Amino acid sequence: MSEIIITKQNFKAEVLQSAQPVLVDFWAEWCGPCRMLAPVLQELAQEYDGRVRIGKVNVDEEADLAIQFGIDSIPAVLLFRDGKLVSRSVGYRPKAAFEEMLK
Repeated sequence: MSEIIITKQNFKAEVLQSAQPVLVDFWAEWCGPCRMLAPVLQELAQEYDGRVRIGKVNVDEEADLAIQFGIDSIPAVLLFRDGKLVSRSVGYRPKAAFEEMLK
């Protein structure tokens, strides 16, 4: 499954109402660590297809969502389960760190 583009308009449906856990990546085009993290999240999206959804929020385009979740440093990856924020990771992390989050 490919990653989902998350916006203020679809956040509730795609994240809060999702039957599956959702990893939401807050990122920006100009962010070097964000670009380094992108392939890691793409791998996770493929490997966890059907079990976990991966969403991406461009903080330049969706500043309201970034403010809502207190994003002051990117990349920031938030894990939602059953519509609730359960875990947060800031900065580049290896794939294993996200696999641990998903356990």
